[in-house]
Amino acid sequence: MTADGGPALRESVEEFLYREAALLDDWSLDAWVDLFTEDARYVVPTTDLPEGDPSRDLVFIDDDITRLRARALRLTGGNAHREHPRSRTRRFVSNVRIAETGDGELSVSANVLVFRFRSGEAAPYVGVVDYILRRERDDFKIAYRRAVLDLESLAWHGAVSIIF
Repeated sequence: MTADGGPALRESVEEFLYREAALLDDWSLDAWVDLFTEDARYVVPTTDLPEGDPSRDLVFIDDDITRLRARALRLTGGNAHREHPRSRTRRFVSNVRIAETGDGELSVSANVLVFRFRSGEAAPYVGVVDYILRRERDDFKIAYRRAVLDLESLAWHGAVSIIF
């Protein structure tokens, strides 16, 4: 993908992705959900079917904005036993690719590495996150987010209770 908007567009998009990563690492999930549009979709396919389509395949996560808000509430409200106490995470975002779609949206892809620390253990989650970003005022909103894990299985990771 190429960035038709030049260096200023790249800098704006990368800053947005870094802000999203910081919100997730800080466990500011309500603020993270606020980055999404009202018609947003968030998908995480299974590790054995990374090209999986939620309309026909089983996926780990297929959230609209209502489910995303409920997920954030559950994770921060103490009702997610898998995350009590919560994991500490550190995200690294790289290889950002940007393409303007011509309809006011951007197609963005980035490699992501998340280190998760919990209960004396550490686990890396590696993959790519694809976005459709919409320009709103002087910022972006996430209309679509698809996180594809490169892992062959989650056997030694336990679960995808963190947001990748």
